[in-house]
Amino acid sequence: MSQRRGMLIKNVAERPLTIRLQSRVLKMEAGDEVLITSEEVRDPTLRDNLQLRTIAVVRPATDEEDETLAQELADSRS
Repeated sequence: MSQRRGMLIKNVAERPLTIRLQSRVLKMEAGDEVLITSEEVRDPTLRDNLQLRTIAVVRPATDEEDETLAQELADSRS
């Protein structure tokens, strides 16, 4: 079985959007793209926004993007 990966998501709404995940808050302007972790992919708030079509999945994160994001989040918490 393959390892879960993060995703690149995009705000497809015509207005700014704030998504309060359990792990962090994402503030996105219209058209912004943000990387999220594999754990955040399963967050109920994110799933709600996907169903409302305020955000869309652009593509899976690459291994390098996953590693970089994990390091950035670890650095921001310390």
